[in-house]
Amino acid sequence: MADTRPPFDAAVTGIGMVTAAGIGTAASWNRICLGNSTAAVRVPALAGTRADFGCAVPGFDAAASLGRRKALRLDRSSQFALAAAAEALADSGLDTATWDGARVAVVLGSGIGGAATWEAQHDVLLERGFNQVSPMLIPMLAVNMAAGYVAMECGARGPNFVTATACASGTTAVGTARELLRSGVCDVVITGGTEACLVPSIVSGFSQMGALSSRRDAPGDASRPFDVDRDGFVPAEGAAVLVLERPADVRARGGRIHAMVSGYGASADAHHATAPDPEGRGAELALRTALRDAGLEAADIAHVNAHGTSTPLNDITEARLISRVLGDRPAVTSVKGVVGHSLGAAGAIEAAVTALSVEHRLVPPTANLQSPDPAVDIDLVAKAARGIPAGAGVSNSFGFGGQNAVLVLTAG
Repeated sequence: MADTRPPFDAAVTGIGMVTAAGIGTAASWNRICLGNSTAAVRVPALAGTRADFGCAVPGFDAAASLGRRKALRLDRSSQFALAAAAEALADSGLDTATWDGARVAVVLGSGIGGAATWEAQHDVLLERGFNQVSPMLIPMLAVNMAAGYVAMECGARGPNFVTATACASGTTAVGTARELLRSGVCDVVITGGTEACLVPSIVSGFSQMGALSSRRDAPGDASRPFDVDRDGFVPAEGAAVLVLERPADVRARGGRIHAMVSGYGASADAHHATAPDPEGRGAELALRTALRDAGLEAADIAHVNAHGTSTPLNDITEARLISRVLGDRPAVTSVKGVVGHSLGAAGAIEAAVTALSVEHRLVPPTANLQSPDPAVDIDLVAKAARGIPAGAGVSNSFGFGGQNAVLVLTAG
């Protein structure tokens, strides 16, 4: 049965980012718009593995940002979430000391949770015995804890949970957050995604699958979405948090709106554990659902922030999907050429970038796009950021298990 509900806009009033492109929204946005890859020559935590490079957050000092005592009790993924949430809330202009916390929800996405804590404590178990395993292991590794800690920090007592839809997790979180606002359950939702999985076990797992780029001699050139020479993604870490409110509430308090989350679609491929449906049928269902939910047509879409992982199968399938549903009008980019693939946080980072693109009418370039795959028939932004006319933006996310999630963002 078709969704007959009227269109609904969720206003993005705050954005916070912690990415390999920089700590803070301004730093991340500027580096992404320059199109300079952030892939490090080597990631110390990955030393000795076959895939020992990635896109790490530079110079993140959790003790300085959160306080030493608090930082010690948090996995890196939760540290990122708290830092991004603090920036997003400050940007929104909301006063957490006076708001009705019962009407504030937190919905974050994460694919894996506290991977670094899990791996470190497993080493302790093997080397020193079970009596030396930290009593903080469970609250540090559990996938829901990032949302829980954000709520504790700002007194958000409404619905609180984490969505785990693999690499679509952050997008699923933002779409679900919008639905909470739409339902009337809450008045404010803190949403986004976080991930910190630059650890040997996780990266080695992706490497063994053949999902990662093998360009160890030139890591800065390794993530190259839609390029004919792409050979896999570059792993990354990071977080992005958005504050969502109803537009009428924002205007009543004199707040600023970056963009609107106007449409959301989700689906499953029901095809394969790790490979996308070669026809893109599940992804197409999610995209068409998001457009219908926003009350928009293909001609209304000015740009697409693609999932664009730099893997052979995903990029071809997604490019054909975009061409089939949206035609050749939208300007298409993938920010993973700059910031790598941060798994469950990727969709949130890309939603934040799409909101900024809508706000500034500027689409960042796809880094390392030297020779577009001739099988890709879409308008790819390369070399430099491109100004675009007013119009809506689409943000695609796809994940293992056949997870598909799509957001449509419009001007505020």
